[in-house]
Amino acid sequence: MAKTCLVVDDSRVVRKVARRILESHDFIVREAGDGAEALLACQESLPDCVLLDWNMPVMNGLEFLKALRAKFGEKPPVLFCTTETEMSYVEQAIEFGAQEFIMKPFDDEILMGKFAQVGLL
Repeated sequence: MAKTCLVVDDSRVVRKVARRILESHDFIVREAGDGAEALLACQESLPDCVLLDWNMPVMNGLEFLKALRAKFGEKPPVLFCTTETEMSYVEQAIEFGAQEFIMKPFDDEILMGKFAQVGLL
């Protein structure tokens, strides 16, 4: 059965690129433009994984991650995908339950490599 991925990013371009890569690997993709939208999407139907941006309006990636973990526990795996390069960001993401950290820009090889590392492939 195909896995589902929720792509959360305020950039339509980034969501499109991620969608194209993920769908080429048989993922079913849903999109959200901010953390609040993403939380609603998870309440409707919990995805198998979340690809999550950090800097977004309304609710940023870290706020979403905290809310997601408070509500659903350890699932689903979350892969942060961001331009933030400071170690403090990586440490916070991991501390609050992210499984992996992907730097933008990414391509098929980078994205699928990280998905494989967290057992999604």
